[in-house]
Order: sequence, then C-alpha cells, then structure tokens
Amino acid sequence: FLHFRILFQHSWIARTDSTMAGVSDVSDDVKELILRLHDVDAVKFGEFRLKSGISSPVYVDLRVLVSHPDLLARVASTMLAATRTCKYDVFCGVPYTALPFATMMSAQSGKGMLIRRKEVKNYGTKKAIEGAFVAGQSVLIVEDLVTSGLSVFETVAPLENEGLVVNDIIVLLDRGQGGRTNVEQRGKRLHAVMTLHEVVAVLLDAGKVTADMAKQVENFIAENQVSIVQDATTGEYAAAKAKPLKAKEHTFEERADVATNAAGKKLLTVMASKKTNLCVAADVTTAAEVLALADQVGPHICCLKTHCDIVRDWTDATAASLRSLAEAHNFLIFEDRKFADIGNTVVQQCVGGHYRIAEWADMVNAHSLPGPGIVDGLRKAVDSCSTKDAFPRGLLLLAEMSSSGNLISETYVGATVAMAEAHLDFVFGFIAQKRLRSLADGPDPFVYMTPGVKLDEGGDALGQVYRTPASVIKGDGCDVIIVGRGVYGAADPAAEAATYARAAWDAYQARVTV
Repeated sequence: FLHFRILFQHSWIARTDSTMAGVSDVSDDVKELILRLHDVDAVKFGEFRLKSGISSPVYVDLRVLVSHPDLLARVASTMLAATRTCKYDVFCGVPYTALPFATMMSAQSGKGMLIRRKEVKNYGTKKAIEGAFVAGQSVLIVEDLVTSGLSVFETVAPLENEGLVVNDIIVLLDRGQGGRTNVEQRGKRLHAVMTLHEVVAVLLDAGKVTADMAKQVENFIAENQVSIVQDATTGEYAAAKAKPLKAKEHTFEERADVATNAAGKKLLTVMASKKTNLCVAADVTTAAEVLALADQVGPHICCLKTHCDIVRDWTDATAASLRSLAEAHNFLIFEDRKFADIGNTVVQQCVGGHYRIAEWADMVNAHSLPGPGIVDGLRKAVDSCSTKDAFPRGLLLLAEMSSSGNLISETYVGATVAMAEAHLDFVFGFIAQKRLRSLADGPDPFVYMTPGVKLDEGGDALGQVYRTPASVIKGDGCDVIIVGRGVYGAADPAAEAATYARAAWDAYQARVTV
C-alpha cells in the first residue's frame, strides 16, 4: 500500500496554476511544518460548506495558529525565508487571518508593518492604511493563503493609491485554484511556502489521509478554478468561476501506443478499429448457446467473456470453434475464471484440467489476494501452453466488484494497483468500477473493464448493482462495459448488443472529445 501511495503522489504533475511536486521535492522543513499544521487542525478533511456555498473535501483554518505561538513563529520565519530575495521596506498583512503572520514577521525581521483597514471609518483620520510610511516605499503583502487572489488585490489597491509600490506577495499556502495565475497576470509575483497539492501528498505519505480523500481533493482543485475580474468603471475586483482544469483524456489509439502487454495493445487496437468498447458476458450453459451468441454479437464487441465451467458440454471443439469466431469477428476471448490460489495451483488450473484455458483464452482474470505469486503462476501457465505463440495473452486483476456488500477495501485496491505496476509486461488492466490512475500520468497503459452495466440503473435480488454506460465510461473513466443478461437475455441479442455498443462508444467519445 505504501508503494501505491508513492505512485499516487507522483502521478500529480504541474498544474497551470501552481507547481506540483512529489513528496521528494518538498523540503524536510516544509514537510515537518505541514505535519504540525495537520496536528493542530489547521488542515482538515471531510465535507465542508464554504463561503461560496460549494462543498469541499478540505478546509484550511489558519486562524488557529494564534493559539500556538511557537508554530506561528515558525510559520513567520519560514515565510521570511521564502522571500529572502525580495526587495521591500515594510510589510502589510491582509486582514484578518494574516495580520498575526505579518506582525510576527515584522518583529523577527525588524522591518515595519502597515495595516490595511477592511472597513474605512467615517470618523477620526478616516485612513485606509494605518502605520508610518512614505510614498515610494515597497510593500511586501502577507496573506495566509491564496485561492483566487481577490483579497490580495483588495489590499494592493489602497496601498498603491497611497503611492506605495507592491511587487511581491507571500502566502503560506497556495490552494492551486487560480490564485497564482490571477496574481501574476496582473504584474505581481506570488511566493508560496507550500501548495495544497504538496500538503495532501505529504499527509498521504505519512498515512494521515487516505488515497481516496487525496483523489477527492485533487478533483476538487481541478473542478473549482477561480478567476478575478476588475470592473472597468469602479476598479473593484470580484471573483468568478473559471473553466475547470482538466488533464488530457487519451484515445484508445494513443494508449495502445504505450501499452506494455501485447494482449492489452491488441484489445485497445480492436476497440479503436471496430469503434466498440462492449464486452458481452456469455453466461449461458451449453456450448451451442455460447457459439451462437458469439456469432450473433461478434460484429459489435471487442471481447466475449466466458465462464467455461458453467457450460455443461464444453469440449476442445467448443474452444476451437470459439477461437475461429474470435478471428472471424475480430474480438478477444476473456475467460472470467477469477483465479485465487497459490502460484503452483493456478498453473495447473490455467493450463491443465478439463478446460485448458491457456490454450484458447486471450485473457484471464485473478484476485490479487494471494499476492504476486498468482501473477507469476499464470504467466508460467501461458508460457507452457502449446499455443503460446499463436496469439498474445494477458491478465486482468480484480480491483473492485459491482456486487453490493463486497469486502474489497481501499487498501486492497491500492495494493492491487501496486501489484499491476510491478508486472506491466503481463498485467494490462483491471476489473474495476472507476479509473484507478490519474490522467496526469499521461496515456494509461491499463484497460478498465466494468461489469454490472445496463441501459437503466437498478439491481437484482442477489445484490448485483447496475449502472449505465454513460456513468461508467464518461462519469468514472472506465473503458469497457461488460453486459450479460441485458444482451443474451434479449429477444434479439445482436440488436441489443449494437444498442449497448453505441451507448458505450458515445460515452467514450464524449469523454475524449474536448
């Protein structure tokens, strides 16, 4: 699982708005500071309603630092260090949370500080800026965090109205939601001690947050970008929702180019050339039914999923006929054996026995529960079969299941992904309910196949949960829908397969078309 966490962290790349680095690129001092902030609940994870009304999986509350003077002092010294190359005469803290930061930085550095009034009084001096200053002096603006940069420019304007010069802004945390871009597009320099991406990566590495929560935060940042606009008449600034960041979706052709297993490359190529990402599950019980179904739906599918052990009259002739149909209609055969034993046993189960699966199946699947020995055993079975050179083989790992109440945990999913990463030459994909790797990695060599799909959502009496092609392919980023009863139980399986194939392909097209 630790290996998965590290892979997950390094899957995050630089965003257009903030510099994203892996944990190894974060200094030890900043790592320690992040852990301290988490310890005092300055960074919280869960479900929080923000001022804007949107729900966020992360909440940063740096006001709490006033109750931890040692930590406040450390934050101030770290922010000073981050601006050691900046030229400035005085500080100005953005009210209100950043005022203690600026005060501490002023005390530590010996440089003066100004205060920008959030509300200018209509009595007394009626000043917008409090403190001793001379026009022409340079001001370093101090802010606790930046989201859009709006509060920064609400401070810049009155300072510049007094003849002061603002070039640099220092923040403890850049949330990565557009602030850096907004600030720098307006001619200012933003310096940040840490980014929210880095905070989550460090906490993930330390086991303080789960991989699922880290993914939620990543998605939240990407989907909630904020810009600022300035009124041409009044000069006032306002925040506006910007276009969400979206990592590039790659086509099946692009992913076939980076596939490291020949069977996976073949599957992606078939999907692209036939324009279908439908797999039909031939969960029927006679050889005649299997072959008839394969012939009917063959033109509309990328692969046919079999359960040879439920076919009462399965013979070598059945396997040979099925392979002929696969060649004729250009689809792959996926034997859904779900291997789950020690390596030596799965060798015999795959290459021997009555079914001799390795002789005729393009791909099989396995649980990762027994450990990597099961991958090595199935690879050995393929290498020892008599048809090993006739067509390429590959393995899918079961990462998630579609049945309600299944016992697969997040830890198990993470370990399964790590196992696949360690066997890229043989493992080419997952049985999963969602994409398990970040788009930021570039073209994904893994194929995600999802069972439990119908045109309408629902379930059955035995705990199967059904989702639609659009929710699986476009919504959760999977690649292939696996449909059983919805096709083989139809009055016209070929027509119904064509309907499912169109729905799945349309969802894929919507996903990759910008």
